Amino acid sequence: LLFPVSNLCGKCRPGDTDLLQPSLNFLYWSLHQTTPCSQQRAVAVLLSSVSLLELLQKVLECTWLWSPPSRPAYLSSEDALLCSGWLLVASLLLYQHRYNTEVHQTLSVNLTEVLNAVIFRNKKPILLLVSIMQFLRAVLRQNFSSSLLVIVGQKTASSATQPQPSSLQDTALHPLAMQQVFSLVVSLQNLLVHKDLMLSQAVVACLETVVEYLYVKNQDAALHVASQPWHRFLLFTLLSGGQKSFLQPEVLRLMTLFVRYQSRNIISQKEISQIIHEAAEANIAELPEATSCALHLFLSQV
Repeated sequence: LLFPVSNLCGKCRPGDTDLLQPSLNFLYWSLHQTTPCSQQRAVAVLLSSVSLLELLQKVLECTWLWSPPSRPAYLSSEDALLCSGWLLVASLLLYQHRYNTEVHQTLSVNLTEVLNAVIFRNKKPILLLVSIMQFLRAVLRQNFSSSLLVIVGQKTASSATQPQPSSLQDTALHPLAMQQVFSLVVSLQNLLVHKDLMLSQAVVACLETVVEYLYVKNQDAALHVASQPWHRFLLFTLLSGGQKSFLQPEVLRLMTLFVRYQSRNIISQKEISQIIHEAAEANIAELPEATSCALHLFLSQV
């Protein structure tokens, strides 16, 4: 089925949302719901379809072309198609890297536009933001080195006027600039305050990946970002309601991040002890899976 569906997609235009939406979703789930052996073959089939990749290129570009004010409060068919496109491309990046699959057609993405989509949000629906963040995570985890992807828009007009230390730091973080990193982190923090479960999980995962990327490129920059005082205010905001609120999965994963990078000004021994105390009093078997996994990671890190 992958052959006819991918070929069908390649014959469509981005405006054919009624046909493309279920087709891209089918391709996405075919990658994720199959055995590892079949998964490798599925990736090879999809990446060999030049027409499919050209269609995906057009879909991604529609993210910046379709006007935000026209978006209704609910998820429109156009936005749903964009979500499917970004999620499928993120998956293709992940599995192409895992299996070192041959690439017949590259995709081109403007890094500045991707970052600005998260930084400024611009009335984008939550699911679309989550989808773009999934793509951003995939790119960061591969250090922008995927043979499937060409990154454009790496330079900014202000880069030549930055002080020398910032220029050196930007060189280490290339193709990101340190100012972009700070803007992204602040925006992720602001999105986390919305306390939407799906958005929170995506934001924390993206924040984890950003700091991991920084740590590989420049440890000082990673530790500086992880120890920003605003993180502690963010934790207080997230902990503002309900009992045993330390056992929220996004809070636990944030705490794990701060313990990992030794941000003692953000999380103290008192908070660590309180989490362990709440975990000891909780019925572990009744905890949601996301909370249970986050608690496991936190205790392992401690």
